[in-house]
Amino acid sequence: MAKRFGGKYSPQGAPTEGAAPRKGGFSGAKVDPVGARANLMFLPAVVLLFMSLTQGALGLTLGLAGTAALALGAWLLRGGLMAEAAWHERKVARRPAMPRKIAAAGMAGLGTALAALSHDGNLVAAVLFGVAASGLHVAAFGIDPLTDKGMEGIDTFQQDRVARVVDEAEAHLLAMMDALKRAGDRRVTARMEQFQTVVRDLIRTVEDDPRDLTAARKYLGVYLLGARDASVKFADIYARNQDEQARADYLALLDDLEQNFTNRTTKLMLDDHSDLTVEIEVLRDRLQREGVRLD
Repeated sequence: MAKRFGGKYSPQGAPTEGAAPRKGGFSGAKVDPVGARANLMFLPAVVLLFMSLTQGALGLTLGLAGTAALALGAWLLRGGLMAEAAWHERKVARRPAMPRKIAAAGMAGLGTALAALSHDGNLVAAVLFGVAASGLHVAAFGIDPLTDKGMEGIDTFQQDRVARVVDEAEAHLLAMMDALKRAGDRRVTARMEQFQTVVRDLIRTVEDDPRDLTAARKYLGVYLLGARDASVKFADIYARNQDEQARADYLALLDDLEQNFTNRTTKLMLDDHSDLTVEIEVLRDRLQREGVRLD
C-alpha cells in the first residue's frame, strides 16, 4: 500500500506513531462557484460604455444607465452563485434572504432594454430585447433556491446563534491567513490550510446540529481567537528575522490545535450517534407497547 514519503530529514519530519493521518493539501478543496461565464457578464457593460460615448446626450445617458444596470446585474449574479453554492453545501440551510440571481436577470433585461433604446429609440423593440435577455439569463444561470432545507424541527433562535458564532470563526480564519501572508513561508501556509479544513469540519458539524454549539463554542471562539493572535505574532517575528525556532513552535501549536479540534468533532459525531440510538430504542419501546413486534 502506498504511503506518504516522510522521514527524519524530510521537510515534513518523521511521522508520529499512532497519530491520526493528516488531510492532504487539497482536502476540502472547492470549485469556484462563480466561474468564467459569470465573470464574462461584465463584458457587455464595458462594450456598451464605449459604444455610448459616440451617441448624443440622450443616447449617452441611456447608455450609461444601461451600463450601470448590466454591471449591477453581473455583480448580483456573482453573489447569487456563491449563496447558492453555500446552500447546496450545507445539510441545514435557509433560503437566501435576497434572490440575487433573479434580481440579476432583471438587471440584465433592464440594461439590455436601455442599450437597445439608446441606439434605436424603438420602445417596443427595447422591451422585447429586455424580456429576451432576462429569459436567456434565467435559462443560463437558473434562479435562487426559494425554500429552506432541512429546517424541520430546527430551533431558528439556536440557528441564529450558530450563524453568529460561525461568522466570528470564519473572520478569525481569514485573519490568520492574512497574517501568514506576511511571513511568506509556503510550508506554514499549507499547514494552516490543513488546520482550517479541520476547523471547518467542526463548523459544519455544529451547523448540522445547533445543539452542539454549547460544546463547541469555546473552540470556535476562544481557541480560534488565541490562534489568530499567535498567528499575528508569529508572522511579525518570522517576517523580521526568519526565526526557525519560532516556526517550529508555531507548527507545534497548529498540531496541538488540530488534534483538539479533531477530537471535539469526533466526540460530537459520536454523541449524535448515541442520540440516534436512544431515539431508535424509544421508538421500539413505543411500538412494543402498541403491540407491534419487531423481529
